[in-house]
Amino acid sequence: MGVSKEKHSFEYEEYDSIEDLPLSDALLVKEARKATKLAYAPYSNFLVGAYAELNSGKFAAGSNQENASYPVGICAERVLLASVAQLFPNEPIKTIAISYHNLNGTSNVPLSPCGMCRQALQEYESRVNQPIRLLLCGMEGKVLVIKQSSLLLPFSFNGDALK
Repeated sequence: MGVSKEKHSFEYEEYDSIEDLPLSDALLVKEARKATKLAYAPYSNFLVGAYAELNSGKFAAGSNQENASYPVGICAERVLLASVAQLFPNEPIKTIAISYHNLNGTSNVPLSPCGMCRQALQEYESRVNQPIRLLLCGMEGKVLVIKQSSLLLPFSFNGDALK
């Protein structure tokens, strides 16, 4: 029988706090934390902010926007990607910092994008043919650095399936 076992894994960096990051990354994390203040999350009280540096040196922000009709809401990462696509067409994103503020609890462990956002990040990487580096964090505590967002979705659905 033609059966084989495969293994998928990837490496990431873990920093104890924002103070341990290179200055440019620390600034992105600070801005992502600020972006949580722009979130509209009256139902979950879970405020998410995303802040990106583009290849051109420009910056963009996004925050989650909830709705009483839950499926209508949108995550911070997809707000950010849509904004970048509209304001800076086909501009590659170098790095995105993602943070959250949980008003009902703690915000001290890194946050990872949901599955829908992982798919959207992977699509944007493919669209502009460049990896997007991620800085994942809360309002305090550890920061994870992932060199390419598509590593979070190893078996992603992509346009090749539609050909």
